[in-house]
Amino acid sequence: MSPNSDVIAPFLLMRAFRGLVDAVHESLADAGFPGIRAQHEFALQAIGAGCTSVQLGERLGVTKQAATKTAHSLEAMGLITRETNTSDRRERTLTITTAGRRLLALSADAFCDELARWRRVAGDDAVTTTLTTLSQFGVGGRSDVDLSDWI
Repeated sequence: MSPNSDVIAPFLLMRAFRGLVDAVHESLADAGFPGIRAQHEFALQAIGAGCTSVQLGERLGVTKQAATKTAHSLEAMGLITRETNTSDRRERTLTITTAGRRLLALSADAFCDELARWRRVAGDDAVTTTLTTLSQFGVGGRSDVDLSDWI
């Protein structure tokens, strides 16, 4: 099938996304963060300055149970802490650790490095046009980190 065929568009987008993410994860593994998956990075982005598992679930578009499971994984990897809320002992506040912030910084650098490679291969104008075009789609009420269909 020709890469200019509209039917192949979703496959090209998935392949490009997968290649981008795989390159970043390889870089993270080399930097001491093996086993990181896209859901971990999306969850860290969603946690931001801190939130509860319920809020994480809302931000990711997943159930509280899925968010709690992801939080447990992140905690086991040392990327977040879960601290008891003093006013409601049932509630835990998720906070990104120093290691989690380092992972996010390394991840951002790796994404920039991979996009720089794309620019070398395809040219600045082509990559800028592609990114500008992609930014105009997929806004149907979902947040940028909504993984409700993936986690």
